[in-house]
Amino acid sequence: QVQLVESGGGLVQAGGSLRLSCAASGRPFVNYPMGWFRQAPGKEREFVAAIRWSGVTYYSDSVKGRFTISLDTKSTVYLQMNSLKPEDTAVYYCAATPYTPSNDFTSVNEYRYWGQGTQVTVSS
Repeated sequence: QVQLVESGGGLVQAGGSLRLSCAASGRPFVNYPMGWFRQAPGKEREFVAAIRWSGVTYYSDSVKGRFTISLDTKSTVYLQMNSLKPEDTAVYYCAATPYTPSNDFTSVNEYRYWGQGTQVTVSS
């Protein structure tokens, strides 16, 4: 059974940092693009960042320069979040999907596997 398990969320003051982790298990995730999305109360789930096993990364404009996505060889994906803002408050979800040349890594609908989410709260 495929599982993605996020950890590392919490409460932090504006300007602070958090590091989210997502451990993948249940099947080999080699060459599976992996991404982070977030959903704030009353809003749609939105793209945050994605990474391919080649190392190519993608970021939303709202987090570019503040967040960094990375991947290790054990199928764990990380999201280092610096200079956090109150508007970054949301539930953060990890996702993975089989690679195809036509992947749209920014689309929620592109991803097959999802974690349960971890809450990030940034106080002002």
